[in-house]
Amino acid sequence: MTNSPSNTDPADNLAALARLLDIMARLRDPQGGCPWDLEQNFQTIAPYTIEEAYEVEDAIARGDIAGLKDELGDLLLQVVFHARMAEETGHFAFADVAEAIADKMIRRHPHVFGDVAAEHAETVTANWEAIKAAERAEKTSAPDGISPVLAGVAAGLPALTRAVKLQNRAARVGFDWPDKAPVLAKIKEELQELEDEISSGSSEAVKEEFGDFLFVVANLARHLKLDPEEALRAANRKFEKRFSRMEAILQMEGQPLTECDLAAMDRAWDRAKVEEKSHRAP
Repeated sequence: MTNSPSNTDPADNLAALARLLDIMARLRDPQGGCPWDLEQNFQTIAPYTIEEAYEVEDAIARGDIAGLKDELGDLLLQVVFHARMAEETGHFAFADVAEAIADKMIRRHPHVFGDVAAEHAETVTANWEAIKAAERAEKTSAPDGISPVLAGVAAGLPALTRAVKLQNRAARVGFDWPDKAPVLAKIKEELQELEDEISSGSSEAVKEEFGDFLFVVANLARHLKLDPEEALRAANRKFEKRFSRMEAILQMEGQPLTECDLAAMDRAWDRAKVEEKSHRAP
């Protein structure tokens, strides 16, 4: 095993992890444990696991390294919590989780732990995907009605992320547009179909066409090599910042937000937008 580049003593890492595992075992102890923790199961904890993963992303996006440490701890707690519940039911323990991911990382990095040559990130990615595909082929067959090509893309993923993953799977077998131009044309086509259904007044048809529109937008993000979830999160943060500045401008002018009409809000919004652009690096 190669030495870690970190200055942290590996024994300290193991001791800290053992302490966390002991704390979770104590919390789940039927004799004197925490009533709330004892009531939880995989289904009730799962939403917290997803939430903590997003909070990790948020800390990274904000450049909050101190916050990232805390959020990573919260996420690690989720892994420990699930592993503890699985151990209690005799399915697996935390050590099994750690061993499984360690084995997987070795298996998927033959250029590091084996004799496969991969000098560039693109080659590593291609090898990784090929190994993943082989792993999927060894698992249970796809559900009825689902192509094996698309099987295994988790249904619980954020919809835009899942759309990109499904599209990537289809692209591997050649079902893909060659470049961005036909994707942009398809977006225009789907937008027109959405407008037509809005005019028709059919709510179910509008919902379906809106979904089709978002699916193609996700495909454009894929062709642009963008993460649509990341792009939308950035847009959300920009909206929050700009809306807050708009409200501050109106307050400075003695106009409470709740008493302003849309024209006043638009004017303050445009001013906030101009200020934002002026503060950007040239």
